[in-house]
Amino acid sequence: MNAVANFTISATNHTSFTVSNLDRSLSFFCDVLGFRLLNRSSRDPEFIARVVAIPGADIEVAYVQAPGHRIELIEYIGPDGRRQLESRPCDTGFAHVAFDVDDIDAAIAASEKVGVYALGPVQDLDRGPNKGGRVVYTRDADGITVEFIQPPPK
Repeated sequence: MNAVANFTISATNHTSFTVSNLDRSLSFFCDVLGFRLLNRSSRDPEFIARVVAIPGADIEVAYVQAPGHRIELIEYIGPDGRRQLESRPCDTGFAHVAFDVDDIDAAIAASEKVGVYALGPVQDLDRGPNKGGRVVYTRDADGITVEFIQPPPK
């Protein structure tokens, strides 16, 4: 593959999820996962409408700090007529975020307390870079999928 870019990417800034209830999502990411709230604020609606190319866009946004990565959570206040997607892992455009945990069963139990549930039973990994570990997909009320990986014992 030949690179044609005349620029350099220096870092990954954040991963973003659109949520229907910012307070609920912050409860999961901060209270359950232990991430630190960096900032929570509204944005100028005219600016956001230009950035996302959606007339009437109006948001409240929060950034949380995960180990080695920032996550942006956006709740749209406008425009009217927003919809929730019901994508599956096999659907084009589907995305998720994965976190290593030291106790996958404890992560699931804590997540369930705020309405984030496993999509299926925990599976043992028998190949790939996490061979010998355990994995589970979870999903919240907005359809956001968070994967937990318990790495193999060292």
